[in-house]
Amino acid sequence: MARRRRQQHELERVLGANALFATAYGNVGSSIYYALGVTAFFALGLTPVVFVIAGLFFAATAATYAEGTVRYPEAGGSSSFARHAFNELVSFAAAWAQMLNYVITIAISAFFVPHYLSIFWEPLKQNPWDIVGGATVIVILVALNIIGIQESARINVVLAAIDFATQILLVLLGFFLVFSPATLAANVHLGVAPTWANFLLAIPVGMIAYTGIETVSNLSEEARDPVRSIPRSISMVALAVFAIYFTLPMIALSAMPVHLVNGTYQTVLGLPPEQGGFANDPVLGLVEHLGIAGPLLSVIKVYVGLLAATILFIATNAGVIGASRITYAMAGYRQLPAVFRRLHPRFKTPWLSLIVFGGFVSILVLLPGKTDFLSTMYAFGAMLSFTVAHAAVIQLRRRNRGEELAYRARPNLHRRGVDWPLFAFVGLLGTGLSWLDVVVQYPSTRYAGLAWLASGFLLYVVYRRWILHVPLTETVRAPVEIGPAAALEYRNILVPIAVGYPSDEAMDVACRLATERRASIVAMTVVEVPLELPLDASLPEEVAEANEQLDEARAIGESYGVHVVVRIARARNAGRAIVDEAVRRDSEIVVMGGPRRVRLRSGKRQIFGDTVDFVLRHAPCRVMVAAAREAAA
Repeated sequence: MARRRRQQHELERVLGANALFATAYGNVGSSIYYALGVTAFFALGLTPVVFVIAGLFFAATAATYAEGTVRYPEAGGSSSFARHAFNELVSFAAAWAQMLNYVITIAISAFFVPHYLSIFWEPLKQNPWDIVGGATVIVILVALNIIGIQESARINVVLAAIDFATQILLVLLGFFLVFSPATLAANVHLGVAPTWANFLLAIPVGMIAYTGIETVSNLSEEARDPVRSIPRSISMVALAVFAIYFTLPMIALSAMPVHLVNGTYQTVLGLPPEQGGFANDPVLGLVEHLGIAGPLLSVIKVYVGLLAATILFIATNAGVIGASRITYAMAGYRQLPAVFRRLHPRFKTPWLSLIVFGGFVSILVLLPGKTDFLSTMYAFGAMLSFTVAHAAVIQLRRRNRGEELAYRARPNLHRRGVDWPLFAFVGLLGTGLSWLDVVVQYPSTRYAGLAWLASGFLLYVVYRRWILHVPLTETVRAPVEIGPAAALEYRNILVPIAVGYPSDEAMDVACRLATERRASIVAMTVVEVPLELPLDASLPEEVAEANEQLDEARAIGESYGVHVVVRIARARNAGRAIVDEAVRRDSEIVVMGGPRRVRLRSGKRQIFGDTVDFVLRHAPCRVMVAAAREAAA
């Protein structure tokens, strides 16, 4: 048992803020392999400036997601924020926009995989083989996810580290071999190349570089200490990605400058492959133009091509998983028909969600094979989703004025009793105007994007009004499908862990309940923060003790073959934190231990402690109290 605890302890050090950063960067950082080319198509010599502006908007968006995710550490991102800030209809709008993001992420990531593999077979660079290759990638990943094969977190961490190191190496080589401020200045022809219209359009397109911010939000349900790890990981992702996009475009446009060809300014960085350009594999184009020759160039091209294809393959898989998760969650909140919550009878995966949204719709979007259309469609969905997220955080601050927050992003302006989030206002203005810019300037995206929204709202209204007969704005949870023995079966078990309570006994009981019913267990321990300290105060001793308790709980779950999600909650009152967690996770039962010693209170024997008594009185579900093995004193 001691050895198992040590293994779990080491693993948890991997699954903290650094692991969240690595997982998110694996998705966000993958966009460099296509965002550079599609943005240069519009922005030409101002591509570095576009990425800086987009990075500022992303920084504001990252702050919004950090605060919103810590406040509501649950999958859903902007959809979850909107549900708590507004109502279910606005939540659906954000979720449907997110769904579009995932569909486009799947399509565009899969589309670029064969382009980087073209180092082995040249026809993969052009239609129809790039479309065939991309569609094949999607089909394979949907099939694997239906079967239930899961990606390795450790492999993702390693690949993200290799990817980041490779991008830094390319930047350093570029600064040494080809960087030229004079060339960068000569690339710019204000108002001509690019035109002001294309420059403005390039800004929301450049936001495709920051795809994947929802990843941290989706992982937040399994973050051990969300108050500390989520803001830190989001900040790390924002800084790392901004650093790459601040430098790599300057290197690329130094190596592949803007030229006047037949009366048109262009750079091979933004041209399609049929015109001899590298819009579909910009990083390979950069490698070819670094001035390296001979066998070393061939080795570097193979290395970068394989790494890019692998990272994009993982990013595609993340999109497939994300699409199925958000569809499942939407069906759980009665935003989509319950059929999308139906699990495969053998593999226990949401197979219909995977086939429809992860597969069919993504392949349908992929078929035209137009990177400019894919990028502007992503901008349409992402800007709308981000705008809703900013508006939700502003509304939550206004409506819950004076509420103590575990994490409060900055900067803020205190007026009329409200700490107004300036970052959210900046983000709202930037992403809102960017969305309008895409709608106004790009007709094909306007009609396709608005058609997507219209079809979603039509489905929502028909399902809600005509089938369920419930209000459009009311939050309604779907019933838990747990089979015929509903009274005895549980699918979501919450186990509070605390010093002085028989937590081992409670975990044993919970694991026995979970073993035969494929239930999930959430083991949580509450760090009670004194009133004189902020909720996000550094409490190393208390956190270390909480980690030891959770390591033990996870080890017990492992011995039963049960997956245990662990969570540290910071609160003023442990009982309230446990009840809130049970409500948020929709737990069917709370299994906890009573104190090991019976105490006297007001001259009377107290059977349970204050925390257990509070949970018994206020929990929204059944509560089972496990007795201690030792006799009460």
